[in-house]
Amino acid sequence: MGKRYYCDYCDRSFQDNQHNRKKHLYGVQHHRAKKAWFDNFRDVATVLNELRRKEPCRKFLTTGQCVFGTNCRFSHMSESYMQMLEQKIDDEKRRKEDPEQGRSSTKRSIDEWLSRREKKRAALTSGRVLKIEEEECPEIIEIPPYLLSIPDLPPSLHPPPPNGGWKVTLQNEWG
Repeated sequence: MGKRYYCDYCDRSFQDNQHNRKKHLYGVQHHRAKKAWFDNFRDVATVLNELRRKEPCRKFLTTGQCVFGTNCRFSHMSESYMQMLEQKIDDEKRRKEDPEQGRSSTKRSIDEWLSRREKKRAALTSGRVLKIEEEECPEIIEIPPYLLSIPDLPPSLHPPPPNGGWKVTLQNEWG
């Protein structure tokens, strides 16, 4: 068997010769897959401007589905998603205007964590019991907005469930 060509965008391989490679690289499916890949890394402001220029898809608004999917020339974005994009743009502008603000909040959270850690260590060495207020309280974990745009997000990137743990079901081979 000869060499095989693997396309990362399309996640497929085929026999590598000039005809097959050219046919694949100029194909519609390859162009769609390549565009979808690079769309994941576009600037938020550009995405928002393009969405505002498009008219809303009537079929998507009425039924919640569109047969054209990502190839539809109309917008499938909801108002809440548009507001989230606007908020993200505002946050980026604030970070650019005041870069020290982001560093100070990070520094503060590290300092808070270190102080809680020292309290726990001191309590463990002295043998006293920590009060509930003194214990490390789990912070609310949210998925960053840029991760929400990635389809099929791996489970390792999802935050833990609010109840504090994942459900583990053990199944034996007998049913």
